Amino acid sequence: QVQLVESGGGLVQAGGSLRLSCAASGRTFSSSATGWFRQAPGKEREFVAANSRSGVFTYYADSVKGRFTISRDNAKTTVYLQMNSLKPEDTGVYYCASTPQILSNYARADDWHDWGQGTQVTVSS
Repeated sequence: QVQLVESGGGLVQAGGSLRLSCAASGRTFSSSATGWFRQAPGKEREFVAANSRSGVFTYYADSVKGRFTISRDNAKTTVYLQMNSLKPEDTGVYYCASTPQILSNYARADDWHDWGQGTQVTVSS
């Protein structure tokens, strides 16, 4: 089991930036895939970005490519999501996720094993 705690959310104007952090404890973090999902009111949870277990490969939803960057610091057992050029449609609760398994589809929320409690991101127009 891994415990995940997100931070860094808040209110920002369109075009601004935020950096989310997710601190992990428990199971060996360095051998886990890590990812970010988000959920807007009335919508399903959707994939945002992920790191492979090795950290070598990264994956992004088309809607955030070129604007968001996922990274991880194994020494600090923390994964980050740098969000630039934010848009109102990026508004939602952002969740950190982790799994020790090899995933064939990082975008499928049901395949992730551990989840944080979420942090709210609101982008005003």
